[in-house]
Amino acid sequence: MDHRIVAKVLVLVFFSWINATVWSQNPTRQFKSIASIPAGVKVSVSDGEYIFRSYGPNIIETTFIPNGQKHEANSHTVEKKPDENSLTWAATSNALIPPFIHIYHKEDRDKKMNPVILIQTNPFKITYWHKGKYLLSERWGYDVDSSMEKIQFNLSQGEKIFGTGNRVVGMDRRGYRLPLYNKAHYGYETHSEQMNYCMPLVISDRLYALHFDNSYTGFLDLDSKKDSSLTYETSGGRKTYQVIAADNWKELVTSYTSLTGRQPLPPRWTFGNFASRFGYHSEQEARNVVQQFRADSIPLDAIVFDLYWFGTTIQGTLGNFEFHRDSFPNPKQMISDFKSNGVKTVLITEPFILTTSRTWEETKAKKLLCTDVTGEKPFTYDFYFGNTGLLDIYKPETKQWFWDIYKGLIDMGVEGIWGDLGEPEVHPDELYHVNGRSNRVHNTYGHDWARLISDGYKADFPTKRPFILMRSGYSGSQRFGMIPWTGDVNRTWGGLKPQVELTLQAGLQGIGYLHSDLGGFGGANDDPELYVRWLQYGVFQPVFRPHAQQEVASEAIFKDPQTKALAKQAIEWRYRLLPYNYTLAYENATTGIPLMRPVFMEYPQRKEYLNRTDCYLWGPDMFVVPVTEKGQKIAKIDFPDSNPWFNLYTDERVVPKQFITTARCFWGSRMEMVWNEPTIDSLTMDQIPVFVKAGAFIPMAKKGIQSTEEYSVNNVEVHFYYDPTVSASEGKLFEDDGTSRQDFDGDCFTLFEFDYLKKSRRNSVINVNANSPFCKPFSPGVTLVIHNVSEAPRIVSRTNDQLLGEDTKITFDSTTKTARLLYKLEDGNKLKIKFP
Repeated sequence: MDHRIVAKVLVLVFFSWINATVWSQNPTRQFKSIASIPAGVKVSVSDGEYIFRSYGPNIIETTFIPNGQKHEANSHTVEKKPDENSLTWAATSNALIPPFIHIYHKEDRDKKMNPVILIQTNPFKITYWHKGKYLLSERWGYDVDSSMEKIQFNLSQGEKIFGTGNRVVGMDRRGYRLPLYNKAHYGYETHSEQMNYCMPLVISDRLYALHFDNSYTGFLDLDSKKDSSLTYETSGGRKTYQVIAADNWKELVTSYTSLTGRQPLPPRWTFGNFASRFGYHSEQEARNVVQQFRADSIPLDAIVFDLYWFGTTIQGTLGNFEFHRDSFPNPKQMISDFKSNGVKTVLITEPFILTTSRTWEETKAKKLLCTDVTGEKPFTYDFYFGNTGLLDIYKPETKQWFWDIYKGLIDMGVEGIWGDLGEPEVHPDELYHVNGRSNRVHNTYGHDWARLISDGYKADFPTKRPFILMRSGYSGSQRFGMIPWTGDVNRTWGGLKPQVELTLQAGLQGIGYLHSDLGGFGGANDDPELYVRWLQYGVFQPVFRPHAQQEVASEAIFKDPQTKALAKQAIEWRYRLLPYNYTLAYENATTGIPLMRPVFMEYPQRKEYLNRTDCYLWGPDMFVVPVTEKGQKIAKIDFPDSNPWFNLYTDERVVPKQFITTARCFWGSRMEMVWNEPTIDSLTMDQIPVFVKAGAFIPMAKKGIQSTEEYSVNNVEVHFYYDPTVSASEGKLFEDDGTSRQDFDGDCFTLFEFDYLKKSRRNSVINVNANSPFCKPFSPGVTLVIHNVSEAPRIVSRTNDQLLGEDTKITFDSTTKTARLLYKLEDGNKLKIKFP
């Protein structure tokens, strides 16, 4: 035994012993033995065995296998392969304290670094650590009662808990017992404890994530009894969980998505405007809508068809997967014409096969449906849309049948697949899939439906990026390209308010493209102010898709002239920000970091933002304050820091005011606390408060494009928000063809990286690096727009300090205080600029 290791962890052992006296684990569980195995480390106890595995330096998986049970090896969530033979252990004892076992990564033990797991053998207790910092511990650990199997943990005092999927209960979910059962909540507003996208995942402000890797339905009790406990309750399945630890929020999200997979880069048109409603009844109606968008010069990239593409009524038609020819006489030509006009077609589909549908007899005869307990008879039941069966997508023959339908639609020209009602909306307990009862796969049905489509694309359309719109999913669904939305929100101000919370929480959980039906979905409330404010917020959410029930038009073209003009302005800003947004998508695809971010992700020192949803960051450089109150005239802007910010729309420079309070600590020293004083911003109907960080590089498209197909990097302006208080900054611009599947390993792309460095009081350097490893760069140059200059800056030199000739000039606009120049995007190109 290495006594230096004992000394290294002595303090940790002491505190673990103190914790054990306060938070005793199951007193009947007795330690028996420990051994290294190829998968990791096995610990045998009186009522079962623990298996510990590593998925990297900061991810530990723990599985408990009760006596008499078999372990289910397959995970629906984890994509990463475990690090075999990477864990080791050391035992120590001391007459004054109980004996402990320390589990390490082998490399860390060799370096005399900290353990990741401490096991107290008597009384038995497991605690998890990260770089000497206590994270959490099992309290009772595994237990079972008459209805549920449970795993219980200790929470620290004051610890805040995020995650659990879609909920509207506030950012901190502690204090609730939340169901793990996907269920749509029609018409929700400011409170909802059960929605369409649940995840067995909790995230702590102590910078760890705890994921329960089990598909079965259940509950997450997040200290509802106020006894500092967290309890996972499940109706069956795996007793496996992963602990992911990190030093900061970005690392936590990056590590979690390295385990569960990352969102593939979606097609560029995903970031355009969608025409969508419930729904378009005929080919002529759809053609008229697209034509009117073009006539009004309102940008448009996609049209989404709801139920009526396969039938004339809402009820009685699910399971028809062909265009209704009376209403859509020539769908292939319609789709082709739309594509020629820069508009992609997206179709809704559902997994329910009504007994009145055209495919009922076929699916019944081929045994493609879920069954009763005998496994022979299709299980049928009534719900809103009619008497139905459910496709059993866990049968290989059903997967192939369903994919063949999608393949036919894609061959017809369809560019996007919409999977609706995938909770599944009604999923009786008595229904059986080929792999078990409904409670086993209820929460993963939408997840595996997205997998089916993603796998089909890879097999039959390997160069094409899928667009998969889904209402329900599970942990890790992002890796299949799923683009979820926040469900059937009410068309009210109460419906708008929770949208920031929902999308921020999803981003922390690896789901980077959760978005809302802009304008709201449910109800007949036609409030122009609400519609405009929701669309203005939508400019800075992952997908810009207005959608609503039939009572109120969701498309800008049907609004009164004033509302239409304001909506058009918002949509045009969405297209101007296309290169910035697409670059955020690249960052999400390569790191998992979400497009829409809580302020504390970029400014962790601002702890008060842990509970706030009245503002957020769009990427690293834009601070957004949505307007969510009817008739709101002012907004209090609490900036994340005291550095200058620029109004995106007016270029006004704002310096947050600060005040300092001083307090005397009980030991006599003085402590200063610096606070930002909120800035009062008067609101107008043409914009919401959006500010750009001083020193930011924001790539924008020039005005006027009507579709992402008109976009070209040659028409990009890189806006640099110069400020003399900034000494250094950086930015990126990502470019590829926008359509081909992109894995960043052999596929063509160019990543332009911009750096600004202030070398003296007036002299600065702007450097660009064009990283294009597999092809030539996509563009020779862009227009550089420098903001906040009182007179034209002067270019002193460029690459290799060669003086520029007279042919390179800067144009200056004294009204806007901006300077422009054509900047060549060549690797290592440097501009040395002298600012006034």
